[in-house]
Amino acid sequence: MSRTITILGLESSCDDTAAAVVRHRPGHDPEILSSVVAGQTELHSAYGGVVPEIAARAHTEKLDLCVEEALEAAGLRLPDLDAIAVTAGPGLVGGVLAGVMTAKGLAVATGLPLVGVNHLAGHALTPRLTDGTSFPYLMLLVSGGHCQFLIAHGPDRFTRLGGTIDDAPGEAFDKTARLLGLPQPGGPSVEVEARAGDPKRFRLPRPLLDRPGCDMSFSGLKTALLRERDKLVTAQGGITVKDRADLCAGFQAAVADVLAEKASRAIAEYLALSPTVPVIAVAGGVAANSAIRAALETVSAENGVGFVAPPLALCTDNAAMIAWAGIEKFRSGDTDDMTLAARPRWPLDQSAAPMLGFGKKGAKA
Repeated sequence: MSRTITILGLESSCDDTAAAVVRHRPGHDPEILSSVVAGQTELHSAYGGVVPEIAARAHTEKLDLCVEEALEAAGLRLPDLDAIAVTAGPGLVGGVLAGVMTAKGLAVATGLPLVGVNHLAGHALTPRLTDGTSFPYLMLLVSGGHCQFLIAHGPDRFTRLGGTIDDAPGEAFDKTARLLGLPQPGGPSVEVEARAGDPKRFRLPRPLLDRPGCDMSFSGLKTALLRERDKLVTAQGGITVKDRADLCAGFQAAVADVLAEKASRAIAEYLALSPTVPVIAVAGGVAANSAIRAALETVSAENGVGFVAPPLALCTDNAAMIAWAGIEKFRSGDTDDMTLAARPRWPLDQSAAPMLGFGKKGAKA
């Protein structure tokens, strides 16, 4: 399919309701004609994390408004589109269902094709949207719910080299913020505190670095921070501002060290494929962390591999990445019908064994 394609994307897998319009003309860079994101931070702030029921209700209230705003900003009407793309999983099933049903309604009303997109593929294909990265490339997907190294061979073909066996880094950042009395979301809060801290004061572990491979673990790191905090509370009756900053700096440095070392190992496996233009890309909410970006950029330079990190607005959940992934699928003739279902779990590499800690329901990633 060599013609110009314009797609509306919908994203509602967690706590961001988003709609965007992306256009692609063959031989030209993709154009993000509009991108609207309605966050839910205030709705969940009192609970220390995302409440699925609250998130799902907010999505149902905001999705149509986001669609209207995205179309208006793009200067388009529904008949001007070629298809509707929507996150069909993985994620909080209530939110995913809200998006899928909205997309189905739009598709039925307009007669436009429907394209179900894997949320993780949206993140993994973002380097092609922003930088035109060629296959195959190495991808570190690092977010609140996922962390894995993937080789992207094509729009729907991925090989997982390793991932977290327990908490994802974003989840560990959120838990660390709660332990230290910082606001949610935890990633930005911990990063701000860490800027004034000493990363060497507390000897926090670097889990699984003593084992081969690219698998990771972050739950024990969070527990180690809890113990250091409790030691301070026992010894002095609480923690000072300096204590908190040092704990955040130590935690962030440990996460960055683990990701950097595992990235180095993943690069070695990736280079065995002899890619023409070797690239490691990073996406997902935690990719917005400047210390982690810097560590990964250093590793890529040391290994002679290009480094791609999308703009911060395209690292966190957004619908532009869903629209682009939809374009990639639509060009290959891959569309869905009204049987498209919301999937709470949907691994990109379906041939890989489920990661430890993912339970009997199957792998999320």
